Amino acid sequence: MLGLKLKTDPRWANIAESNLEEILSDHCWCEQKAAANAMYIIINNAEKEDLVTEMAKICIEEMEHFQMVHNIIKARGYEFGRERKDDYVNELVKFTKKGGTRNDALIERLLFAAIIEARSCERFKVLSENIKDKELANFYRDLMISEANHYTTFLNFARKYKEKIDIEKRWKEWLEFEGELISNYGKKETVHG
Repeated sequence: MLGLKLKTDPRWANIAESNLEEILSDHCWCEQKAAANAMYIIINNAEKEDLVTEMAKICIEEMEHFQMVHNIIKARGYEFGRERKDDYVNELVKFTKKGGTRNDALIERLLFAAIIEARSCERFKVLSENIKDKELANFYRDLMISEANHYTTFLNFARKYKEKIDIEKRWKEWLEFEGELISNYGKKETVHG
């Protein structure tokens, strides 16, 4: 369903589980950034009522996820570390087409968000199926479903607002680029690392 070109090696879950404090802190920041992305879309596309309505829901849900992860961090006596640089996301930003119309920028932002949600969904599935910590395995299974819904929402809005852009062609380009990019990751205890 996700169309991702390269699956995460299940051994990445072992790396993540070896430092739960780090993966949870990184995950918490990912949720905050996802909420900020939804707000960015709202701010720049306020005239699209249906888009604003759905982005508001996603923003709230992402902040709820932030709070849930933060609560796990506190309950386990971990420290919520400072925000980290996400090289994976920064590389995706570089791939985003610049210029064009406001609508072109919206489409790129929606596809950018969809690819991140797809990879996060896939990573949460790997965690849910491979970590020994049952509480976190169940937690990540639930979040996997949410990420899949977000992925679908972003991609469907890109298809709706495409105007002159060949969405399926551009989405394929995103999938190809992400498949090559992610081959360099999967070695650190971060969501995209």
